[in-house]
Amino acid sequence: MSPDQVMKKRFGIFIHQSQKDMVPFQGTDSREFWQRAEDRNANTAKLYAELGLTKYAAMEAFVRWLF
Repeated sequence: MSPDQVMKKRFGIFIHQSQKDMVPFQGTDSREFWQRAEDRNANTAKLYAELGLTKYAAMEAFVRWLF
């Protein structure tokens, strides 16, 4: 994601009541959901850049669960 897309994602999180404040399973992380999402996506982009891929401000990754 570009920096502009990161801001659009933040806005998208803000307009969803279920994601804008604390999450149901907070654990030991006291940050709000949008802060956790931005940090996770920035760290994923950094990891991929270190592997030699294109550098982005943020990157989402998903896990496919086979049932």
